[in-house]
Amino acid sequence: MINREWHLLSRPVGWPKPEDFALVEAPVPSPREGQVLVRNKYLSVDPYMRGRMSEAKSYVAPFELGKVMQGGAVGEVVESRAEGIAVGDHVLHFLGWREYAAVDAQHAVKVGPTAVPAVKVDAGAPDVPLSAYLGVLGMTGLTAYAGLLRTASFKEGDAVFVSGAAGAVGSQVGQIAKLKGASRVIGSAGSDEKVKLLVDEYGFDAAFNYKNGPVAEQLRQAAPDGIDVYFDNVGGDHLEAAIGSLNEGGRIAVCGMISVYNNTEPAPGPRNLARLIQTRGRIEGFLVGDHYDLQPQFVQEVGPWVASGALKYRETVVEGIENNLEAFLGVLRGDNVGKMVVKL
Repeated sequence: MINREWHLLSRPVGWPKPEDFALVEAPVPSPREGQVLVRNKYLSVDPYMRGRMSEAKSYVAPFELGKVMQGGAVGEVVESRAEGIAVGDHVLHFLGWREYAAVDAQHAVKVGPTAVPAVKVDAGAPDVPLSAYLGVLGMTGLTAYAGLLRTASFKEGDAVFVSGAAGAVGSQVGQIAKLKGASRVIGSAGSDEKVKLLVDEYGFDAAFNYKNGPVAEQLRQAAPDGIDVYFDNVGGDHLEAAIGSLNEGGRIAVCGMISVYNNTEPAPGPRNLARLIQTRGRIEGFLVGDHYDLQPQFVQEVGPWVASGALKYRETVVEGIENNLEAFLGVLRGDNVGKMVVKL
């Protein structure tokens, strides 16, 4: 049996190029004692992976050259040498970018109907698909939940601005804010179609296409009374605009800055940071890995919203391991609506 897996050959400078990567054939691994062999069904591609392709010091180790990359994945156990996980179980783990993975049982989380506890689905509601555990009920969803409720200290009545709002994290941030009693939720996105999606399907009060004019002007029009919370996925002009519209005591949670990930020179910082003095505002970055203690609370609260349809989500699904790299590049370009996953 052959296992196809993606290797990083060289560290990209600027935008990643196909020649920086290779799809390699390798033997299917044999699980050791305490491991399970997983046939991956869905793979996750996420913006943070671009940082791991660099050797610059960061919060997580860089990918090793000439070796298979990593990422979120969910799949079916086809061989088990570990107690508590049986053949046929579905597990979430972190050995993506490949078809088969030998996973330490302690790093495999059971999901779906065989999981204990599983997300309880209301009678008559559709089952939660496996791919949801890479997005709305996985790391993506927890990122939105923790960043909004803990880092940004959201409270009922806040006006919330979300950049990259049609993406997997941003769309969930806006909806959770609405479900939690936000006075107004505004989103930015990169196309008129995405703007329509935010308002018509996700229930945002207002949205704008950042390509149609200066972000600061469009934000002032969408939020004439200012904002209390900004959830930042983009950085750059969006962060500067948010500081300009921040109300007294406003909070900014920095989740990502996709606008600068492929820059070869340092990006200039916001020019209006002094405004934080008069607004008594604060900016705080966060990593979802620091908030896994919220996972049980997150699944308990958000799971029923997903199952009932109160919280809507979209996925952009790319078929085939051979298209994993193109799916990742699509995330950097903003091609996806909602969570980008690769189906094997």
